[in-house]
Amino acid sequence: MSTPMFDQYNALKKANPDSILFFRMGDFYEMFYDDAVVAAKELDLTLTARNKHAPDPIPMAGVPHHASAGYIEKLVANGYRVAIAEQVEDPRKAKGLVKREVIRVVSPGMVLDPTTLESQRPNYLVGICRDHESWGVSFLDVSTGDFRLTSVADVSTVIAEIHRLEPREALIEPGIEVKVLDRALRGVVRSQLEEEGWLRRESLRELTETLGVHSLAGFGVADDETAVRAAGALLRYARDQLGGPLRNVHRLRPYQVTGFMVLDETTRRNLELTNTLIGGRRKGSLLALIDRTATSMGSRMMRDWIVFPLLDPNAIGARSAGVEALTLDSPVREDLRVALRQVADIERIGARIVQQTAHARDLAALSRSLQAAPKVAALAARIPAISAHLPEDLCADVALDLSTWLVDEPPLSLTEGGILKQGAHEELDELVEISLHGVGIIGRLEDRERAETGISSLKIRRNKVFGYYIEVTRAHVHKVPEHYLRKQTLSNCERYITPELKELEEKVLGADERRKDLEYSLFTELRSRVANHSARLITLARRLAGLDALSALAEVAVKYRWCRPVVEDSTRLLIEAGRHPVVEHTLEEERFVPNDLALDTTERQLIILTGPNMSGKSTIMRQAALIALLAQMGSFVPAKSATVGICDRIFTRVGAADDLVRGQSTFMVEMAETAAILHKATSRSLVILDEIGRGTSTYDGLSIAWAVAEDLVDRIGCRTLFATHYHELCDLVETRSGVVNQSVAVSEYGEEIIFLRKLKEGGASRSYGIQCARLAGLPQHVIQRSTRLLARFEKHAPRNEREQLSLFGSVGAPEQAELEPEVVVRDKVRVAIEAVDPDSLTPRQALDKLYELRALSRESD
Repeated sequence: MSTPMFDQYNALKKANPDSILFFRMGDFYEMFYDDAVVAAKELDLTLTARNKHAPDPIPMAGVPHHASAGYIEKLVANGYRVAIAEQVEDPRKAKGLVKREVIRVVSPGMVLDPTTLESQRPNYLVGICRDHESWGVSFLDVSTGDFRLTSVADVSTVIAEIHRLEPREALIEPGIEVKVLDRALRGVVRSQLEEEGWLRRESLRELTETLGVHSLAGFGVADDETAVRAAGALLRYARDQLGGPLRNVHRLRPYQVTGFMVLDETTRRNLELTNTLIGGRRKGSLLALIDRTATSMGSRMMRDWIVFPLLDPNAIGARSAGVEALTLDSPVREDLRVALRQVADIERIGARIVQQTAHARDLAALSRSLQAAPKVAALAARIPAISAHLPEDLCADVALDLSTWLVDEPPLSLTEGGILKQGAHEELDELVEISLHGVGIIGRLEDRERAETGISSLKIRRNKVFGYYIEVTRAHVHKVPEHYLRKQTLSNCERYITPELKELEEKVLGADERRKDLEYSLFTELRSRVANHSARLITLARRLAGLDALSALAEVAVKYRWCRPVVEDSTRLLIEAGRHPVVEHTLEEERFVPNDLALDTTERQLIILTGPNMSGKSTIMRQAALIALLAQMGSFVPAKSATVGICDRIFTRVGAADDLVRGQSTFMVEMAETAAILHKATSRSLVILDEIGRGTSTYDGLSIAWAVAEDLVDRIGCRTLFATHYHELCDLVETRSGVVNQSVAVSEYGEEIIFLRKLKEGGASRSYGIQCARLAGLPQHVIQRSTRLLARFEKHAPRNEREQLSLFGSVGAPEQAELEPEVVVRDKVRVAIEAVDPDSLTPRQALDKLYELRALSRESD
């Protein structure tokens, strides 16, 4: 179908082929063709048709303009992009077809609408490029103006940064085909930019123009070509999607991954830093526990501190000193948190202001925030230790401008009036008065004309033909003033108009429309004035967010009785009465048992941790890692005291499930994660290993676990907690200095065991597998059968295996245990023969070994 309107639609759709086009028509956004079919299905809309009775009707679906945000949010959440085509001229003034343009494209990484964004987390778009020697990585949150870039040496570090910042949308340089990137970006929308946008000269131009600088030397990245290309490509893409420059991006934040603790995906997942291991929920994570912030900005800052733990003891000390000062002054802390609750999300409001999408309620929220800021600053000024976060510019002039013009509670609509205060603009006040009280104004004019002319019967009337007119009966025509202009003669009266009446008529009849137009114009001027102060507002927002995060950490420290750790440039980790921050507050039926822990790189470098399942080994190891991480983010920690030597990385290997998507078994995932640790750990790392080697046969698993432990001690020399059910590993203390055996204590009461949750020196003597199975609820007949099988296994197992055996041991399947003793002995003989190295035996040793095997074979007699 070819009409001017559809020609216009098709041209806009051709320019945005990968987006669902929302085409503004009056009070609706309409979609046509395939877009309508998709939208009707995704949004549960009625699919209708344009030109229904034609041979080829055009599918059509629409949503109301005023309710479009929810529909766009749903499409974007489902992975679609939405191009919004607006009427860019007044339909009343248009000659012919109303002009329309795509004003912005909404995709997961380009969202500005607060109803779509998650307030407590950033919304990053990531750009990735590569040259021969390095990778460039840049992250941009268009909703806050946060703009970061770095360059790294290998793809594994790129992946670590992706998992650290969790982007919603990715832009990857054409030609990069790395499957591991595809896995890292699973669930992330992929977008494209032409190759020209990745050129260095284009990137430099985008960056310098956006930032308003002549060069990037002041940001320290002028020579970092890959990082610059990634950052410039992001800006080019964002500008194309938003239909204009990003006026809320005022600075670059270059960073080096070596400046922060490295946390790979496995560690972040296993420690449940921002999401739970099961279900991926925020509730139940470390972040959910410590995020007691009063503002959305502070919440995002807290998340940033968790995923970017510091490595500089001085910077850590400065942050923890601020937390300590706030813990010691409860009145100021409480008042500060009350004042911060009056502060809205200045960062994201600022972004909408500069993109001209902010409504009056956004500006009203900003006005209230700026009015609260002086009280926040005054309270913070009473705590010298947090002076680094003290706002220097409270934007008082912006606050005054907003409070002068805006009403306290403006309506949502920008075109219906009621936004601006009375007294702010004289002409607007007059139009408001006229539009609201037009009849009264005409009545007052009528009274005045009667008094001045002496015509008591004078009336001001109105009809559709003449509008307003003055009517005088014939008996009083001789009293009519000269400035009255005759308009109509009737049999019993004359009708007149005056210049004043016609001027007043124009004001009254068009007052409401002119009032709305003028008020909208004055509002957009106010919004533009505020936009000019975007950089100042963002700086203020980040200072307030820092104060919010510090006060939240102080609140947590006081509420949960945490202590300030000593963070030093050493390789010690000393914890007195440490607790798991999350588990402690989820226990309902028992009291959490604190534990001491001591690690260093000399005498206590590797702790072999043994004990039954369910005894708390994993909790003890995880709490050590979390205490180190909390300390390096500047927080207090759940312990009586703690000394933390800087950890450059924390590695965890604490269990895995089959990864069916990647086609990897539990054992392969376990080995891959262990390999990553052995390749990347340094002497300053903290390594947490749980049950290495359990995914294969007993001897294979034990051999792997033993070799891994030796490598950690001999070559890497890092602090390690190594939990295992291979009790043979306890023998490492005899061959390696720096290895220590510890176990989790249990108490036996008949056939029952009681978990004491307390670390003690020395290895565990048993695994208590059957007792644990009983506690887990296995049927009694299974428990009884397991006990009989265990006795049989232990009778026929070599001495050094008997302490290792449990319900879940690997010596043989239960079916094998029911075979005749000869079969069991035959298996033992086979194992003994396989352990012989013939090339290393002397003739005499070989003869002795033969006699041993014969004796072993006769055990069943």
